[in-house]
Amino acid sequence: MTQIHEYHLPPTDLIPNSPRPLLHYKNVLPRDPSTAQCSPVKTWALFTRNKWSVHWIFRYSHTQVSHYHSQAHECMAVLSGTARIRFGVADTSSNMDANTDGTAHEAGGVELDAEAGDVFVIPAGVAHKTHHARPAAAFALLSPGTGHGIEAGDPERALGEVRLDGFTMMGAYSGGDWDFVAAGGEFETPWAVPKPGLDPVWGSESVGLCKKWVGSGIAARARI
Repeated sequence: MTQIHEYHLPPTDLIPNSPRPLLHYKNVLPRDPSTAQCSPVKTWALFTRNKWSVHWIFRYSHTQVSHYHSQAHECMAVLSGTARIRFGVADTSSNMDANTDGTAHEAGGVELDAEAGDVFVIPAGVAHKTHHARPAAAFALLSPGTGHGIEAGDPERALGEVRLDGFTMMGAYSGGDWDFVAAGGEFETPWAVPKPGLDPVWGSESVGLCKKWVGSGIAARARI
């Protein structure tokens, strides 16, 4: 049975977060028993069927800058490896050691373990930072294009040729293209991104965001 966890993250001084909860679907995607990895093609097909636009497959390195997306909700599917993801707070120093392993980040938020098979549904405005990825590897974009869409005449074939190693995730979006905001910005912008019509995994079922998220962008903003 898939476990669905929800986390309510209020605004901080630097991050808008959202009145909609962060959702973590634990071990929801099937893994190949021989590799312990999830299929990029099957995951792409699932998200595409549910009208979430797949933009990239990234392999993550040791850490990254905490950031949020102001124009779109994001779904991240873990395809291989393990990592920690910090949600809901901004980095407060450009020193990556200090903001990853030290205290140079805002108080609060939540840190979650991520492993192949997990899916995170991240409302627009919610900060996230992936760190301590295993197996260790260099950061890389593995899918064709620039990370803003799968740029291939036959996406299924192209994704079928991707070879996963290290900690990798597939990212899909609803509401618009993704931007990268480390801190600040107009908080009302992400709060007003409309609720998707379908959950990236469960579609129209009364599960996940269809059950847990409030309706229109106006309704979401009014609850802040």
